[in-house]
Amino acid sequence: MMTSKTRGIGMTSQRTRDRMVARLREKGIHDEVVLAAMSLVPRHLFVEEALASRAYEDTALPIGFEQTISQPFVVALMIEAVRAGRVLGRVLEIGTGCGYQAAVLAQIAREVYSIERIAGMLEKARANLRELRLSNLRLVHADGARGLPEVAPFDAIIIAAAAPQLPEALRAQLAPGGRLIAPVGAHDQALCLIESTPSGFAEQWLDPVHFVPMRMGKQ
Repeated sequence: MMTSKTRGIGMTSQRTRDRMVARLREKGIHDEVVLAAMSLVPRHLFVEEALASRAYEDTALPIGFEQTISQPFVVALMIEAVRAGRVLGRVLEIGTGCGYQAAVLAQIAREVYSIERIAGMLEKARANLRELRLSNLRLVHADGARGLPEVAPFDAIIIAAAAPQLPEALRAQLAPGGRLIAPVGAHDQALCLIESTPSGFAEQWLDPVHFVPMRMGKQ
């Protein structure tokens, strides 16, 4: 059941969320399953209360711990690219952050595992997600560069932090036909989409982006 807090009012209302989705459609997001998920998840729950009125702007916002919540267009673009019109079973997210993208993924996939290396950030995400009661979402405190080999393979992997190159461990955790998307580059970053095919990994480069850097280990 949605509470008044999850429904929002004024600049956090469903009407504002619907306007955000309309803008995403205008910018080229065509997957109606992704757009419906973006419409359902109250993004204002995942930002500081002082920034709630800006939650549905198409911009990244600070969430503490030197991290940001990605702009809605980038979230939608990455999920649309890895979904590719398929029904998703098991999905891995690297970089839980505030929990917003994990919540969107949980509307789409059967199972979602999300890794966060910063313990304080993970607790914040748990608090943000509590009201949504997403039984198919598992949050894990771990080093994202290692992935979750004990749970693999995954139909899709989304990495929400930039590395100069993709960790090989994550490619290996893709199911046949699975797709991985990540921002790649030390300075000039772009989204790299990788698909596991019978003949190897097919690579495609998408939009330029700007993400926080991927860090190793956990804290």
